[in-house]
Order: sequence, then structure tokens, then C-alpha cells
Amino acid sequence: MAAADLAMEPWQRPSDDYLVQLGLDALMAGIESPSLPLLAGLARGEYPQARELFDLVLEELGLLPPASEDLAKARWTAAQWWAGRIVACQLDPVHGAKLIHEEAAAELDYPDALQPIVDLARALDLPNGQRPDRQRIRDRVTSAARDFLATQAHQKHSL
Repeated sequence: MAAADLAMEPWQRPSDDYLVQLGLDALMAGIESPSLPLLAGLARGEYPQARELFDLVLEELGLLPPASEDLAKARWTAAQWWAGRIVACQLDPVHGAKLIHEEAAAELDYPDALQPIVDLARALDLPNGQRPDRQRIRDRVTSAARDFLATQAHQKHSL
């Protein structure tokens, strides 16, 4: 299935002539891509080629969504970066724990390596208006981030 068709029902997909018009509009707007003139210049009898050329233009412009493997790798990289910033005192541990929890761990289906930080982020949202000891949690998040980074470094060197 073409990238232009991702997550779309057949009746939701743009028509071939619309894709050619998008190509013309993009050219007129000054967008440059090797395949864009080919898409914009399709004759009516060549419109069935529009989807393939449109996908090629999206690829050339770097506009395709990342593959799930690339996205997962990016989330791990982000988690490591946030953990490093926490340890270096360049990111508030409470904020960093929430970022790691919501933007990395939750999207990676809560991997074991991130669970200590996730647990601490969850401890910030206690029920019944209880107030957690934020300084204690900051210290524990920093320690958990340091442990996470050490584990990741060890795994990289073991490969």
C-alpha cells in the first residue's frame, strides 16, 4: 500500500488528479524535489502513476512517517538523553521523569529498563491530595536515571 494511502479507507484517499494538482501547487510554491516535476507534469492518461510518484516525492522531501522501528529507537534515544540531562542537573528530575514516562516508556509499552523512573513519575500523582516528598523523589529519579544510563552503557559495550 502506498504511503499516501496509510490508514485511509479507499473512499478517503485523494484522487490521482488531486495528487497531480498537489504536485503543481508544490512546484508553484517553490518546493524542489527530483520527482516533483514528473508528478506535476503527468498527462491525464498517466494519472495512474500519480500515487507512486507522490510517494517518491514524499520520500525525497523526508515527509514520510518514520517506521515503527525507527520511532522506537528514537524514543529510547530520547529517554537516554533525558536521563543524561537529569544526571547532569540540566533537567528537573520531576519533569524529566514525566517526560520519560509519557513520551518514551508509555509508547514503548513500559519496558523493564524504564520501570523505576516510571514508578517514580507515577508516585508524583498520589490520590486523595497526598503530597509526595518532591525532594526525595528528585533524588530517587536522579539515582534511577544514573542506573538506567549505566545499564544502557553496559549493554552497548556487551554487544
